[in-house]
Amino acid sequence: MSERAAPFFCPYCGEEDLRPGEQARTAWECAGCSRAFQLTFLGLLAPGPRHDDTVGDRR
Repeated sequence: MSERAAPFFCPYCGEEDLRPGEQARTAWECAGCSRAFQLTFLGLLAPGPRHDDTVGDRR
């Protein structure tokens, strides 16, 4: 597994011209909207039903 996961597009404008940022190892810079953002892995979700899947399901 690689140390740095590369995003495919900017989460703000959708531009694909991204470059690694200088602030941190997980930082990325977008040439389209001039924003800098970070990607971090928070962890794995527990298996089982999600709250979103059960809301509104009142048959």
